[in-house]
Amino acid sequence: MKTQQEYIEQGEQYILKTYNRFPVVLEKGKGVYLYDADQKKYLDFGAGIAVFALGYGNEAYNQALKDQIDKLIHTSNLYYNIPAVEAAKKIVDASGLKKVFFTNSGTEAIEGALKVARKYAYNKDDSKDYEFIAMNHSFHGRSQGALSVTGNSHYQDGFVPKEFRAVFAEFNNLEDVVSKITDKTCAIICEVVQGEGGIFPADKEFLEGLRKVCDEKDILLIFDEIQCGMGRTGYYFAWQSYGVQPDVMTCAKALGCGVPVGAFVLGEKAAAASLVPGDHGTTYGGNPFVCAAVSKVFDIFEQDNILAHVQELTPYLEEKLDALVDKCPIVTARRGKGFMQGLVIEGTTVGSVVTKALANGLLVISAGSDVLRLVPPLVITKEHIDEMIEKLEKSLA
Repeated sequence: MKTQQEYIEQGEQYILKTYNRFPVVLEKGKGVYLYDADQKKYLDFGAGIAVFALGYGNEAYNQALKDQIDKLIHTSNLYYNIPAVEAAKKIVDASGLKKVFFTNSGTEAIEGALKVARKYAYNKDDSKDYEFIAMNHSFHGRSQGALSVTGNSHYQDGFVPKEFRAVFAEFNNLEDVVSKITDKTCAIICEVVQGEGGIFPADKEFLEGLRKVCDEKDILLIFDEIQCGMGRTGYYFAWQSYGVQPDVMTCAKALGCGVPVGAFVLGEKAAAASLVPGDHGTTYGGNPFVCAAVSKVFDIFEQDNILAHVQELTPYLEEKLDALVDKCPIVTARRGKGFMQGLVIEGTTVGSVVTKALANGLLVISAGSDVLRLVPPLVITKEHIDEMIEKLEKSLA
């Protein structure tokens, strides 16, 4: 049996280095805890970057996947399969939107949503080269299309020429967005809670204003719910807490709780006048295995009252984090919604806090240049919050 260090060295030798990984080999998980190859225990407040909403080792979830493996893992989208049909219905029921296309990731969901918007505009007038309005400090993925609407030149430079990038406006500044709409604008895209950019929730008036101007000008409104969706704010989708429905929504991460699956979901208007057979496709998207996971996730959310649990515990989490802001000089602010929270760090680097937390048996991650991000499994308890605060306080000292 190799040591943890030997696995790290082997990984450095064979895996393309696009991440500066922490020197830990995570081997197994149980509940809201992870264990490394040396059997050190970590309280997980990162959840695989907001993925593992149900925690590790959920028996009902695991059994659903085991059962599906014995039935059918993959066919193709030339045929129907039962898990995809059932999972699509559950997404439509949860969102109130109309049609679902399954992808393999959040980034792929963004790519599909962009195609929907371009085709919707093209069907009305095929004489223009259409463009998007996106938000500064946004993040939508790392493929070239997703990068084109990602409002951070650090990710774009070297990959997306300036002429292929979206028009960018200030998040939560409706006047700025409206001033940049032209007859070439086919859609406005934004995260309902900006994640990678530093945990910035949208203002209600901002989203309402976007909805109004999109209706007036017949352009599509796309909400990226990849990180903030699937219960993280106490609603299936964060936009539901604002009462502002998009024309197209993207989701992934906790949608499948660990398997590679995403989706873009269309409202009635977009579904009726955009993609048709031959316009979009996928080999693996919507396969029976991942859709069995999606379907079971929705079942567990309902059976275990996950949304109510998040709503009930959010005030306690926020109260404890606010106390840290008051107590720790290097923590200057808290912002977020539900179980998607950020602490602004000054006087030291976020990376150093994350490293100290790791040593103290706590997994947390960064967002932007100065924000400590907390996106735990949605099944945490008050006791887990107390344990997190104790470990984090040591890491901030």
